Amino acid sequence: MHALLARAAYLAAEHRAGLADRPVAGAVDPVALRAGFGGPLPKDPSPPSEVLEHLARAAEPGLVATAGPRFFGFVVGGALPAATAADVLAAGWDQNGFNAVLSPAAAAAEDVAGAWLKELLGLPAGASTGFVTGGQAANTAGLAAARHHVLAEAGWDAERDGLTGAPRVRVVASDERHATIDRALRLLGFGTRAVEPVAAGPQGAIDVEDLARVCAAGTGPLIVCLQAGNVNTGACDDLRAGCELAHRHGGWVHVDGAFGLWAAANPATAALLDGVELADSWACDGHKWLNVPYDSGFVFCARPDVHAAAIAYRAAYLTGAGEVSGMGDLTLESSRRARGFAVWAALRELGRDGVAELVDRCCRLARRFALALAEGGAEIANDVVLNQVLVSFGDDTDAIIRKVQDDGTCWLGGTTWRGRRYLRISVSNWSTTEADVDRSAAAILRLAGQ
Repeated sequence: MHALLARAAYLAAEHRAGLADRPVAGAVDPVALRAGFGGPLPKDPSPPSEVLEHLARAAEPGLVATAGPRFFGFVVGGALPAATAADVLAAGWDQNGFNAVLSPAAAAAEDVAGAWLKELLGLPAGASTGFVTGGQAANTAGLAAARHHVLAEAGWDAERDGLTGAPRVRVVASDERHATIDRALRLLGFGTRAVEPVAAGPQGAIDVEDLARVCAAGTGPLIVCLQAGNVNTGACDDLRAGCELAHRHGGWVHVDGAFGLWAAANPATAALLDGVELADSWACDGHKWLNVPYDSGFVFCARPDVHAAAIAYRAAYLTGAGEVSGMGDLTLESSRRARGFAVWAALRELGRDGVAELVDRCCRLARRFALALAEGGAEIANDVVLNQVLVSFGDDTDAIIRKVQDDGTCWLGGTTWRGRRYLRISVSNWSTTEADVDRSAAAILRLAGQ
């Protein structure tokens, strides 16, 4: 086992060491790639060392340098050194993060890391923290807590009686909400038709006047979804005004802050999240701006009892002497990785100032990216308030996206915002430098023929 894990760590480290120099992505032959993994299921066992070497050889042609400094798609970071090493340890320890009986160490790490996260993000110290897979699970868990609360306030037990015959719940959300909100509504039985849409302003933040109009247009149980970090523009809703307005109507406020919630950790951007502490639940990703390994996200709830009531379950084999609540009571999974180790390691490596500097640097680099492309003749569609840049080359935009992806200097994706196609650049990686941005912008302009 010592030699096997040492070899695995060496291969992983070699991959990471070469990320800055290799093409970010390139043409892949899917048939050949599958053939490397394929063939008939072996009849006889294989030595673990041979399996490891075969896996490394088979995977290499299909690995994308998503953890590298010039991957600008999907708002993803690359795992920090300490977080990566902690995840290696977590795999070796093989701990189940369901409760403190299965792993007292995992419970302690999550408890401490959760407190650090709330402090950094400006959330109430008494809020509960669930370590989930990502933004989708966090939004689903947060909205499950919202469903429980608003229906309980109306005298209905959603967990016992379901939604058939329940009072209709009004779900108010921006026209520019993230698609995971709609998916969560589907999974929770509301359906997407439950959404009462609110107009978004010029940069994609919710229109507070229209929010007031929509909230006042009906009665009954109310959930209001706000956003910290528009997925296209990075714009943040007016959280203070939105929370105060929703609460005047007796509503629950859920904030989808998959990447934008991290703005609260940086003094230069914290004002964008003024009033964030007034909400009732929050969703956030760790594998985005905190740069921890996949899969890592967080759901926070200002009412821990509501959080647990909506999510927890009991079974005979889980009860009795030695049962300790928490952890699994706050997430949708039972058997799960002990994600808290890597989160704790990332926060310990960076510290408060390091997290602030990481967020601030990515925002500065996004502005540098936008300036370089604008000076080269591209159109920048958004105010670059965080780490998102929308770039247009007119009718050639989609063709340029394909050229950039094939070129391999950097990687970015496309998006449609308000009827137009754009290159969507997200600067989220701890290792990205000014040189990486300059090199990538020059490649984009070269491929655009500007």
